[in-house]
Amino acid sequence: MRPILNVLTRRDAATRGRGRRHVSTNAESELVVSILGPPNAGKSTLFNRLMCKESNRAYRLGSDKRGGKTRSNGRVGYRDPSRRSHGGAIVSPVAGTTRDRRECVGRLGGTYFRLVDTAGVDGERIDVSFGRRNEGSMEGAMIRQTMEAARQSDLVLLMFDARLGVSSDLLETIKWLRRISRHTPSASESESESESVVESLPRHRREIAILANKLEGDRWASGGDRGEVLDNIAEVARAGLGEPIPISAEHGDGMAEIASLVDRLTREKRARLGLPERDDADEGGGRRRRKGDASSSSSSSSSSSSSSSSSDQETRPLQLAILGRQNVGKSTLVNALLGEERVIAGEMPGLTRDAISVPWLWKGRPVKIVDTAGIRRGAKRERSNDEIEDLAVLDAMRAMKLADVAVLVLDSRARVVQRQELAIADAVVREGRSLVIAANKMDLVVDAGYAAHDYACAVRDQIELRYPMLRKTPVVAMSSLSGDNVHKLMPVVFNARERWSRVIPTGMLNRWLEEVVDEHSPPMQQGRPAKIKYILQTKGRPPTFLLFCNVTELPVSYLRYLTRSFQDSFDMFGMEVRLVVKKSAAENPYSNKVSTNKTTGIGGWQGRQKRFVAGLKRTGMPLLKGKRTQRKK
Repeated sequence: MRPILNVLTRRDAATRGRGRRHVSTNAESELVVSILGPPNAGKSTLFNRLMCKESNRAYRLGSDKRGGKTRSNGRVGYRDPSRRSHGGAIVSPVAGTTRDRRECVGRLGGTYFRLVDTAGVDGERIDVSFGRRNEGSMEGAMIRQTMEAARQSDLVLLMFDARLGVSSDLLETIKWLRRISRHTPSASESESESESVVESLPRHRREIAILANKLEGDRWASGGDRGEVLDNIAEVARAGLGEPIPISAEHGDGMAEIASLVDRLTREKRARLGLPERDDADEGGGRRRRKGDASSSSSSSSSSSSSSSSSDQETRPLQLAILGRQNVGKSTLVNALLGEERVIAGEMPGLTRDAISVPWLWKGRPVKIVDTAGIRRGAKRERSNDEIEDLAVLDAMRAMKLADVAVLVLDSRARVVQRQELAIADAVVREGRSLVIAANKMDLVVDAGYAAHDYACAVRDQIELRYPMLRKTPVVAMSSLSGDNVHKLMPVVFNARERWSRVIPTGMLNRWLEEVVDEHSPPMQQGRPAKIKYILQTKGRPPTFLLFCNVTELPVSYLRYLTRSFQDSFDMFGMEVRLVVKKSAAENPYSNKVSTNKTTGIGGWQGRQKRFVAGLKRTGMPLLKGKRTQRKK
């Protein structure tokens, strides 16, 4: 059987140069800052510190505000040893934790920039980049991502552990950075590749700053190890890249010098591009105007608010999370959609760790696609005792909670839908997100007598048989490796978001309710007939409705009947339809009101009842209406 996932394919090799020229033009006004260095130097810790939490915060829709586990009672579980809630990069003392290139919006003071975290650079990976070793390995994919980050950067922050000293990996990294800064191609690169690299590089010389990390406080300058640390700093300074900046990424020491450097380079870049200088206060206020917009829109009229919400629906990027088990082709699917080797893909399970968010334009419509780590059963992770995998699963579940649409990728080689995949689908639906199934690797099962449509129908039938609430969920049969039917995924995804955020008029809802109740009325509750008076929608994303009844609750079986009928009528498949029962007010709102009649005697219905009984006793016939005299015979 031919391999399903390869680190490099002919399609990736063909699109790598085009994607590099497109990405690395660096014509944006924002400064691009990348963090490089040897493994376990503290790059991800600095990345999390420089990340702007407010700018990178995605919206939450109906999720648990406390950031706990999902509502699903399936087999998707995770331990949270670090209690991370900001969604930063995974930090671990294990060297080589970071593998992919992760980007975010960074902030120092009032200056905003684009921040890139990279994998560790050592001598072996540099040899791979120069073609001295196996280029098709995972190390080759990691160094290519790091090289791409360095090429498109305006500022490279080269970090090293000042207490360990200058290593051969650090010296090789410095030589490599100085080499690409001079636009000198390696001897092993082909002529066409060298020309494309030179064309993709910025025309100005990038700045390289060396950061001496893990120097907390001032004990390193006055303590017993003062001489050793100063010797290490002096040795690095002789490399010709300037004096190192002592920092502590864990405690935030030395951030002021980095902030001044970033601010200076930002102003220089804007002046070089012919852009006016931006006021930091205005820039920060513009980014923080999201909350102000929400408060100001609440005071406007309902028509303007609805128009603004519809325009926001068009301009806001679609949050798309790619989920699934390990080694099902999630990263390969992301690369196939983007048309470049953006994330690392390979045959080894567990390659992806961080949830990599990539902004993308699909036919002019903004999309933020997130590649996540494979989710295994909790029992298998507990046996492996891998804390990094738990953090990766936590990051994947966070990406699912912040998504509009979640794409669940299946592996056709399994022939059946796994229990873990059903648990992931259950978590997506219960979290209130829209679900789309991507049946990957169809080229392994489709032949002359078995088409892709038959494969998609078989997957849909299996899911409906095991989880009836997910019946008629959109299924796209594809092969991300060969690119077959990959183009059919995004139209289905956008259609799923439109249905997920749809607001149905109240009149249409009540006409549907009348037809459904006439066909099958609700059963009796507590000895009295249950009546559903009317229905209205409280919100979309996910669609939520209130059923006003004369009882406090309806049977679960009847709610399922309503849900199935609602899905069939309004095409709400692949998502949870939340029906909430609310008991309406009493039939007579004045039944408990104290009477203000101050007349004496018995009046009202009590008096009429008493006169009616007295007339029956005297004559055997009731009195005439409105008459207090006895009826004459």
